[in-house]
Amino acid sequence: MAYNESIAIRIREQLKLFPEAFTEKKMFGGLSFLYQGKMTVGIVKNELAVRIVDSKMESELSKNFVRPMDFTKRPMKEFVYVKEEGFKTEAQLLYYIELGLEHAKSKL
Repeated sequence: MAYNESIAIRIREQLKLFPEAFTEKKMFGGLSFLYQGKMTVGIVKNELAVRIVDSKMESELSKNFVRPMDFTKRPMKEFVYVKEEGFKTEAQLLYYIELGLEHAKSKL
């Protein structure tokens, strides 16, 4: 599977706004961005893959363009996919990056 490089560029630009250091790793057939070894957000084809704390899953899944991450054909705990329509603006993309970072920090 390939991933959309233009989305990767947008994420890299947004990550410059954070004082935290992020690393990149190929995962799920795409590209993921990690904070202290914990996945925050990634790209699978043209969608974001986002880690979300359990307490926010229900509200996030109720949003348009968000669905459970079913990479293994079964929903994965604390993971969602977001279609491109859900992060058209930089503010929307930043929102999902912040959700992913919140999840990563909760696991440290």
